[in-house]
Parts: sequence; C-alpha cells; structure tokens
Amino acid sequence: MTLTIPDEVLNDARLSESQMLIEIACRLFDVGHLSMSAASRLAKLDRPEFERELFIRKIPAYRPTVADLESDLKALDRLGI
Repeated sequence: MTLTIPDEVLNDARLSESQMLIEIACRLFDVGHLSMSAASRLAKLDRPEFERELFIRKIPAYRPTVADLESDLKALDRLGI
C-alpha cells in the first residue's frame, strides 16, 4: 500500500518527506502500534539513529513492564542483593 501525503501538508508541517516519516514512525512506536524494528524501518533509519530520534523527542526506547520488574527483582533476590 502506498500512502501519499500532499506537498501542502508537508509544507504546512514544515517537514520534508523523510522528516515526516520519522515523525510518524516515532509516534506509532510511542503509542505501541509499531515495534522498534518496524518503526525504524518505516523511518528508514538504523536502530541507533531511530533511538536518537526517540531521545530527541523524549520518547523512551525501552518501557519495562511489571513482569520485567518482577523478573529483575527475583534475579536480584537470587543474587542476594
């Protein structure tokens, strides 16, 4: 599927086509609709470049879940920390 964004929209947003792709990818990642891998492909950036774009926008690249925290706490407990 091809998505066409009219030039007037890009002009109104003061963004180039590549900048618009990055903005869309960052937003879709932020709301959980795209994985890091999929979002970086959409933005046409490698992972470190995409993570930098997220950092610029203050969007966390990693969002630990409660299960992640519980797992970490169990690991620390096993280590006696």
